[in-house]
Amino acid sequence: MAKKKSEEHSGADANDSDYQEEPNFEDPPGFVDNISDEDLLGDMLAQRPSEADGVESVVVVDNIPKVEPVRLEKLKSVINKLFSNYGDIVNVVYPVDEEGKTKGYAFMEYKQASQAEEAVKKLNNHRLDKNHTFAVNLFTDFQKYENIPEKWEPPTVQTFKVQSDLYNFINDPDTYDQYCVAAETAPNCVQVGFWQNVLPEPFELETRERFTDTFVKWSPLGTYVVTFHKPGVAIWGGSSFQKIQKFPHPGTQFVEFSPCENYLVTYGPTPTGQKIIIWDIRTGAEKRSFVADGMSVLSMFRWSHDDKFVARMGENSIHIYETPSFYLLDLKSIKIPGIRGFSWSPTDNVIAYWVEEQNQIPARVTLMEIPKKREIRNKNLFHVADCKLHWQKSGDYLCVKVDRYSKLKKDKKDLDVKFLGMFYNFEIFHMREKEIPVDSVEIRELILAFAWEPIGNKFSIIHGETNSSNVSFYEVNKGVKPSLVKRLEKKSCTHLFWSPRGQFIVMANLTMGTFEFVDSTNDYIITSSPDHFRASEVEWDPTGRYVVTGVSSWKVKEDTGFNMYTFQGRIIKRTILKNFVQFLWRPRPPTLLSEEKQKEIKKNLKKYYAAFEQKDRLRLTRASKELLEKRSQLRETFMEYRNKRIAEWADQKSRRIMLRGHVDTDNLETDEVDEEIVEFLVKEEVTLLE
Repeated sequence: MAKKKSEEHSGADANDSDYQEEPNFEDPPGFVDNISDEDLLGDMLAQRPSEADGVESVVVVDNIPKVEPVRLEKLKSVINKLFSNYGDIVNVVYPVDEEGKTKGYAFMEYKQASQAEEAVKKLNNHRLDKNHTFAVNLFTDFQKYENIPEKWEPPTVQTFKVQSDLYNFINDPDTYDQYCVAAETAPNCVQVGFWQNVLPEPFELETRERFTDTFVKWSPLGTYVVTFHKPGVAIWGGSSFQKIQKFPHPGTQFVEFSPCENYLVTYGPTPTGQKIIIWDIRTGAEKRSFVADGMSVLSMFRWSHDDKFVARMGENSIHIYETPSFYLLDLKSIKIPGIRGFSWSPTDNVIAYWVEEQNQIPARVTLMEIPKKREIRNKNLFHVADCKLHWQKSGDYLCVKVDRYSKLKKDKKDLDVKFLGMFYNFEIFHMREKEIPVDSVEIRELILAFAWEPIGNKFSIIHGETNSSNVSFYEVNKGVKPSLVKRLEKKSCTHLFWSPRGQFIVMANLTMGTFEFVDSTNDYIITSSPDHFRASEVEWDPTGRYVVTGVSSWKVKEDTGFNMYTFQGRIIKRTILKNFVQFLWRPRPPTLLSEEKQKEIKKNLKKYYAAFEQKDRLRLTRASKELLEKRSQLRETFMEYRNKRIAEWADQKSRRIMLRGHVDTDNLETDEVDEEIVEFLVKEEVTLLE
């Protein structure tokens, strides 16, 4: 046994000899450790506990009202109602002083950190009242701002990213306009094609399948096109229509742009009414939101021409908001008892509004200058039933269409007031003249339509019976009453569409689909009277050279499509498109040329006419040459196919002769053939009738 143990020990010693000597981990004399703990164990140190752990979901709300203990519960109710919209609040602390009065700030803890971040994003700078605007921050932000380095370091230069040119559409050397055509390919699936109106045939720029769920809309200057989707809306632009920005507003039914394209307003339904959100187009940030009673998709906001103000009508008041803060002008509304409607001037910061009759006080139309809130003109009106405000596009004139009761008669027995008939007045305000004189035009017939000439001093009215109405044209001049210059009698029209450049007008009957093109510079002669059955829309191009009429599938389901005419009514193009939805010309921004320069160009237009005419002929010649080349190529393709088939037919001749009983029928004269009709029974069925 002893020998065995010695053998075991000797074996163990042999195994131990296989291991090397243990390493020495001690630092050598004079060693200097120049590696920090962060470099060596950075990933582990990042996970160590810190003072901010557990407070990522806590927000600090500053600038809240300082209230007594008796009002604290009401304050908590108001603030909790606001902040609970963004998540579940698990804890709230309102610090108080020795007297129990709040110190002006509070701490709120959400269930999740993402909810806290959303609350900070939405409620920071939220205006509680005219004296208190919230300052909302994450609790963890305080630690971040405490660790700001004492020495400032300049930010690193970011690489420049080339963005899409949003204005390339106005750089076309031949200034051709663009338009879009929308057609529904499936339920809630609309295809949109973008075209350039070149001669002799329009050129397709791009077609997008499933581009929108319902319809599209151009911005006022043509920079963007907006599409509608279930989660919200998106705007597109650039040479290939890239997505520029999206705005999350589920169920959006209607949108409107501010005149300078700085802001977008979306309208969408909610269980309690309609929600309206104003967005910043450049950043995509929500600037202000409102909830209105009812589900109407009509616009309730009116923008000033320069985007500095936006207004809406309230109960006996007008609310005017300043941009970009969207606070009320002077922090209060303008009280106007009995206000029924208002409208901004298209060129000046002037609001026109009208007030209904109240307690023997006549109705009134007022012009108010903003932001001074100074009334610059008033006009009293009597026996008023309704008013409509119509600004001329150039802002030179304002027309107020007044519906008036022709007579008031009291019955002696029951003292009831009876209204006998109606008549109509058009009050014309001369905005560019001293003290803004007002002229009046009276018409005793039913008014069907009114329209200003966009650039000029004329307006037109449709009056009389629907099937046999009259169209009157008036001219407004300085210092004299508006004069009737032409009356077209017994016309069957319901709408008036002036050219954007004035002079020409289309009188349309959108019930029957009949149109009359009128030249107001040549004694108002009718240059053409085309028909487009069931047409429901009329669109002038921005230059006033072309007119499009369309039959939309929103109105009918058959024969949908659009026709394009010249400004004189000559048909250029007919397009039948299944499930056609809408046709929209792309708007153009206003010209940068001064009025003097424009007048000079018009005066010397004959000098440019020859060059333009030559350019058009070259283009048509080039187009004809391309057409001939295309036809020649098609003919060559056809002849190549035909010769190939003739060769195959010749190769198969021996087989044809064999199949036809060794008779060559290729050159057989049909006159020598006798026709014989052979009849034989194919099938016989017997049916027993009980």
